[in-house]
Amino acid sequence: MSGPANGGAALELRDVAKSFGSVVALKSGSLEVHPGSIHALVGENGAGKSTLVKIVAGVHRRDGGVFRLHGKDVDFGSTAESKHAGVAVIYQEPTLFPDLSVTENIFMGRQPLGRMRRIDRAAMYAEAESLFTRLGVSIDPRRPALGLSIADQQIIEIAKAISLDASLLIMDEPTAALSGVEVERLFAVARSLRDEGRALVFISHRFDEVFALCDTVTVMRDGAYISTDKIAETTVPEIVSRMVGREVAELFPKTPATIGEVVLEVEGLRRAGVFHDVSFTVRAGEIVGLAGLVGAGRSEIARAVFGVDRYDAGRVRLGGKQVAAHNPRAAIRAGMAFVPEDRRRQGLVTEGSVARNVAGVIRRGLSHAGLLTSAAENRAAGPWAGRLEVKTNALDAKAATMSGGNQQKVVIAKWLATQPRLLIIDEPTRGIDVGTKAEVHRLLSELAGQGMAIVMISSELPEVLGMADRVLVVCEGRITADLDRADATPEAVMHAATHAGGQASHGDEAPDDHDDHHDHDGATTTEVTA
Repeated sequence: MSGPANGGAALELRDVAKSFGSVVALKSGSLEVHPGSIHALVGENGAGKSTLVKIVAGVHRRDGGVFRLHGKDVDFGSTAESKHAGVAVIYQEPTLFPDLSVTENIFMGRQPLGRMRRIDRAAMYAEAESLFTRLGVSIDPRRPALGLSIADQQIIEIAKAISLDASLLIMDEPTAALSGVEVERLFAVARSLRDEGRALVFISHRFDEVFALCDTVTVMRDGAYISTDKIAETTVPEIVSRMVGREVAELFPKTPATIGEVVLEVEGLRRAGVFHDVSFTVRAGEIVGLAGLVGAGRSEIARAVFGVDRYDAGRVRLGGKQVAAHNPRAAIRAGMAFVPEDRRRQGLVTEGSVARNVAGVIRRGLSHAGLLTSAAENRAAGPWAGRLEVKTNALDAKAATMSGGNQQKVVIAKWLATQPRLLIIDEPTRGIDVGTKAEVHRLLSELAGQGMAIVMISSELPEVLGMADRVLVVCEGRITADLDRADATPEAVMHAATHAGGQASHGDEAPDDHDDHHDHDGATTTEVTA
């Protein structure tokens, strides 16, 4: 299929290629974005989207192909060159200087000077206020950046881009960590920038957002351009089919499994202010979903069961034997595995190889006379990486260079290598594409079919309802419903998750910090070994 057509483009990429050693990241990337439009760029993880963006941002230099900005051939050798040419990239998690003010972050390195060549702070604050007014948002330009929400940090990056008169803004998964209200505010800002005549690229796995915000959509697959369509002239099934190169007949391939004996018993688990009187069981071959609103305490319960976080009272048994509290090594030895929510910070050594990551938890058993060789890591990691179809040309590739979906597969492979009886998996498909989601779901179904007990935490209700044999609903640190698959309707889950059904029959006081609590506290599990 040919690439996009020419004509008055702010950005034109045609047949752009990029390799990293033997790994081909881009075969033929093409993208054409016009002023006054919002252009969606979609594709599975590993499709080449991030590499394409990094070429535009000046992080990487292309190996071949055409790269034009406003009709002029360019070849950025640095991010500074890209910014100077009017390109701004807004990432999912911006990096600001936390100890500086909002205004100082916006004007870092180019502060206006007044008399005696001193920084004119009054002019700087006035310009920042003008930028926020123009964007229709209310942020105190004098407050420190420390403690700002991800949404406000992104707005500050956008204000910085406008102050630099950026003509092309690329938004890379900007809504992944935002609430519904924050997403709407970001979309309002994006539309105002479009109406000013700027060109925007919007990268997202969320099709509802793509269709709500964007004018045009370009699909990439396996490092190559596939298609470009007007949003009004295409559908979600068509886009999904082009992304994966096949029809995704069933996103949740749940197959019936034989439910066996009780594997996990949690009794009376309590942590003051976080969760209260939590009791449940999980059987062999059973997928138990933990559902609930963000901040309900789902991840905290899972982390306590695995021993990453402490608990004040209660007990955990695996296979009838009590597991020592706050002791992940004991949990691993007992037969537990834990795939955390934040795979990059809690599940991976990003600078380590695929083999080193997969063999990470079992490395003590691989060493000989106190020495651990790369060959031993490769032998242990190879079968698991192959089973999960990790798309990398070599086991010695760094995890940091891989797509989000492949990183998730590496984390899962690492824990499956321990041959656990119980798998706890937190947000198994967050931030990964539709094709990889189906692969992860298929894997979970196969593992359950082989007799593994699985606890799955997900903020995506269709995922919980599609994959779980039983759904435990968590609200304000308590289990407010235990629903069989047949009874787990969206209405029943949301009824229990929002306390619409009243207080569950547990005796402790409600936690006092649920309004501000998040589902993980950032502690690392990477270096835990059996």
